[in-house]
Amino acid sequence: MIPDLENFRRLADFDNVLVVDEKGTTLYYDLADLNVLSKLGHRPEDFLGKNVTSFYTNLTDENSTIMTVLQSGKAMTMVHQELATRTGQTYESLSSTYPIEENGVIVGAIEFSKHFYSKEHMHYLDQYTTHKIYRKNNTVYTIDDLITQNEAMIAIKEKVERIAQHDSTILIYGKTGTGKEIMAQAIHNRSSRYVQPFVTLNCSALSEDRADQILWGTEQDGEPRIGVVEQANGGTLFLDGVNELSPQLQAKLLQVIEKKMIRRMGGTTDIRLDVHLISSTNEDPELLLKEKRMREDFYYRLGVIQIDLPELKERKEDIELLVWHFIRFYQQHMNVAIETVEPEVIQLFQQYSWPGNVRELKNAVETAINQMQNGVITMDDLPMKIRRSDSGINLPSKRELLDLKDKVDEYERSIIAEELQKANGVIAETARRLGVSKQTLKYKLTKYELR
Repeated sequence: MIPDLENFRRLADFDNVLVVDEKGTTLYYDLADLNVLSKLGHRPEDFLGKNVTSFYTNLTDENSTIMTVLQSGKAMTMVHQELATRTGQTYESLSSTYPIEENGVIVGAIEFSKHFYSKEHMHYLDQYTTHKIYRKNNTVYTIDDLITQNEAMIAIKEKVERIAQHDSTILIYGKTGTGKEIMAQAIHNRSSRYVQPFVTLNCSALSEDRADQILWGTEQDGEPRIGVVEQANGGTLFLDGVNELSPQLQAKLLQVIEKKMIRRMGGTTDIRLDVHLISSTNEDPELLLKEKRMREDFYYRLGVIQIDLPELKERKEDIELLVWHFIRFYQQHMNVAIETVEPEVIQLFQQYSWPGNVRELKNAVETAINQMQNGVITMDDLPMKIRRSDSGINLPSKRELLDLKDKVDEYERSIIAEELQKANGVIAETARRLGVSKQTLKYKLTKYELR
């Protein structure tokens, strides 16, 4: 039994679960951030079968929460610890630990924990899997990470819900930083294949001389080395930057797509494939065809369904939404408090062209968090490139910004309320009258407390 567990109400806030036996030997360890920890000096095999104090250089039987609970038989809740890895790097942990009893004897302990990272380590969080269900399939993102209130993006999300249920090939076109891999992972995790692996191949790193062994694998003296395509069998293969492939490699892949079969180099038998193929390009497919850098037959087979992602400058209504999304993410996984963002910052973000798209916006938020003081993000905290773009722009005062936003919101609310009344409260009809999607209308109805 686990005493006092009924008093602990916020298990969902904790990302990691650790179970040890009565000697402190690890029996089970489920981490949301295993990839992050490996970068900080750990490997997966470091955990199982090892004493819990061996994970970190500053843990002993006396200061370890696990060992203390095993010895005392009493739970320890909401304990902050600083943990030092083998590489000398540190991060903070918040944990609650409970003894496990059997017939009145302590037979082990279970610990729920959450890790917090410092500013210098925040870049590791790009590989942090926040969605517990999808940790094991090599993905980080789901459709919930497509943050938007832009009508075009909402339509794309609705499209994803439909196409994810089928295995037709998908080609994602978008400029650098628009979220092509997020989109690909979202499709995989909305499909019936979500329990199977999601495998990414960076096409720009695929050289002609090693392409065959990387793609198809090798088999020598009965020892198989599985290639990238076979690793994705049963799941999804994401060809990132397919515009970087040579016409020769395009022809080889086209043959595999058609036959749904490969043979390892040196092998004697064919291997049947069951792979959903998703590709991406940061160049316009029409231009690639025109310049003959992409074979027509390859393009048509690769893009039965095509998704065109808009640039961030085309969805500026999402900028403030994304800023706060990134802020919340960093606040949850870092020991940092962010109280507000100066209105001038948001105004500048709205006017900036964002050549690096959403990725550049996220980097800008990360830079600002690293440089801010007193929990307020100001103009001085922004990357120099963005601040320089402010030249010649006459930004209104904070009060003017607030007044303008209030007036715009008030005007929009009155229009929606009027059309909702004319449509007798029917959302579909109101959306048709306003020329927006039902999802967009529902968002605004909630925002303005009209339902």
